[in-house]
Amino acid sequence: MNPLFSANHINRRAFLAGSGLSLGSAALNSLIAKDSGKPSFLLPKAKAKRVIFLCMAGGPSHLETFDYKPKLDELHGQPMPESFTKGQPIAQLQGKELKVQGHLTKFKKYGQGGQYVSDYLPWTAKMADDISIIRSMVTEQINHDPAHTFMNTGTAISGRPSMGSWINYGLGSEAEDLPGFVVMTSVGGRNPQPIASRQWSAGFLPSKFQGVEFNSTGDPVHYVRNPKGVSSSHQKKLVDAITALDRHRNQAINDPETDTRIAAYEMAFKMQTSVPELMDVSNEPQHILDMYGATPGDGSYASNCLLARKLAEQGVRFIHLYHRGWDHHGGLEKYMGTCCGLTDKPTWALIQDLKQRGMLDDTLVVWGGEFGRTPMYQGKGEIGRDHHIKGFSMWMAGGGTKGGFGYGETDELGYHATKNKVHVHDLHATMLHLLGIKHEFFTVKHQGLDWKLTGVDHSHVVKDLIA
Repeated sequence: MNPLFSANHINRRAFLAGSGLSLGSAALNSLIAKDSGKPSFLLPKAKAKRVIFLCMAGGPSHLETFDYKPKLDELHGQPMPESFTKGQPIAQLQGKELKVQGHLTKFKKYGQGGQYVSDYLPWTAKMADDISIIRSMVTEQINHDPAHTFMNTGTAISGRPSMGSWINYGLGSEAEDLPGFVVMTSVGGRNPQPIASRQWSAGFLPSKFQGVEFNSTGDPVHYVRNPKGVSSSHQKKLVDAITALDRHRNQAINDPETDTRIAAYEMAFKMQTSVPELMDVSNEPQHILDMYGATPGDGSYASNCLLARKLAEQGVRFIHLYHRGWDHHGGLEKYMGTCCGLTDKPTWALIQDLKQRGMLDDTLVVWGGEFGRTPMYQGKGEIGRDHHIKGFSMWMAGGGTKGGFGYGETDELGYHATKNKVHVHDLHATMLHLLGIKHEFFTVKHQGLDWKLTGVDHSHVVKDLIA
């Protein structure tokens, strides 16, 4: 275990980063180096400064997005070969007759790398040379909530820290007047699954590192504005008085959660100015709003993507967007059109906006769901696909990753990842590496064990994805 980290003791770097005195990771590294040497979990240099994680909640079909399988069309309507499915976990199709479902759209090759992208994603196709498509993802949980928990925390056990919390704990935030970890959600599609706030929990880390959910409509944060008759100066006096009392008490008890409360009051006061300014897009050129297809305040994924760019500009370390509506057990053809129509162009716009501002090089963007969908048919009349964990697709862009690159393969029907498997833990290890963190040494002592985001198995950094 790294002595700088423990669930009951906050090191200087983590405390300063999470408080209103945040100095930015470079300055914090300098302070730590002078005091006690460079933390053992840090690499000499980071390629990425921040992460924008675009979660297509519900599980988008890899077979209608990035994984083209001619054999799937050839065997359409025929019984699924038992050799693929025998003994394999299946969600809702368990015990039912399994028939092959061909692709519900066409695929073409795009970009210099000849990346296969489906007709559902014409805007993603335009940026084929900007993204690395992973076609060999595997996970361990086949139902939505535990699968999200696994994707976000590296375990299906609730109560563990989310990846955004881990990253903020290790690196701190460069935002002085905004949380280091922000979450936003949007809805559109079929059967939008609920997303619990524990998906961005800090778990056993100090709670000041948990994600803060911004509302998609109305005030982004409840009670961000002062009530009538309360001025900012009066509010500041109240915050200062409470902070003084908390600090006096904490000299005796040395409780990390008291430090969290102090930081929360200070951050809340700062956010009363910073958040309204963040949400004001009146200074955004019309062509930028048009590029995203954003109508500010409408709660859409497009508006959230625009806000994600603004949050990244302000130094927020981890930004997590969820779009709920990808659970396509039926009506797959219709609702893929709906979901892609709501998310495809804004995602492209986010990448282009980051590029034109010189921010994509140090911003890691990750796109994907909690799992994929089966090659087998599901539904009564309306075609659908069941949950699938043995092989699915995600992509990464920016932050030191390669562009125009495809990695890994599934079998001829898109069932099993067969070449260069990428486990969720490997994805986390790669993300941490790009951020300048050696995942093997990034641990926290809790209940007598050294915990880490990448678990206890032999997780590895997918170096082929790194430029």
